[in-house]
Amino acid sequence: MLTVHHLNNSRSQRVLWLLEELGVPYEIVRYQRQPDMRAPKELRAIHPLGKSPVVTDNGNTIAESGAILEYIIATYGNGRLIPQADTPERLRYTYWLHYAEGSAMTPLLLKLLFTLMPKRAPALLRPLVRKVSNTALSTLVNPQIKQHMAYWEGELGKSEWFAGSEFSGADIQMSFPLEAAAARGGLEDGHPRCVTFLERIHARPAYARALEKGGPYQVGR
Repeated sequence: MLTVHHLNNSRSQRVLWLLEELGVPYEIVRYQRQPDMRAPKELRAIHPLGKSPVVTDNGNTIAESGAILEYIIATYGNGRLIPQADTPERLRYTYWLHYAEGSAMTPLLLKLLFTLMPKRAPALLRPLVRKVSNTALSTLVNPQIKQHMAYWEGELGKSEWFAGSEFSGADIQMSFPLEAAAARGGLEDGHPRCVTFLERIHARPAYARALEKGGPYQVGR
């Protein structure tokens, strides 16, 4: 049986959601973040990088969110949650599947890091670290996040879902950047289509079932 090595408050929540959408049986092995928010060292026994998500299935160990979604949909989807080959929707699907981690998450991760740095710096260095962090946020990180959010808003004006008129794995993959942006990027300010997208995915029964099985889930809060 497919096993999800699930880290709380992490991208592996998307994997649980995908499996619930497809109705695929699976097992969960749970891991808790350390006080510094890093994954516990036990995950290194599953994958050398010691990060989540990771799934094991039929002797295979698959890491990276996009690769996991591709594997599960190809192995268990039976044509579901993926547009037909050689269509514009399939091209968009592939793009969003890779864009989510390749482009969208970078400034959101930097936002989290530069926000946390002053809080964790030694007291004597805190004013300097705060100044450097605030400068990085205002001149580099926040403008990039705004650019990405405007991009999502525009694309969701072209179709109901990211790859087209049908819900797909691309929407599951894109959920994490949008949830992160809602938590710490100001998504609710001037991006009504993005907010509606989150409302729609949060209302899906499979999303609710994944939350029940995965446990409390708060991105960046």
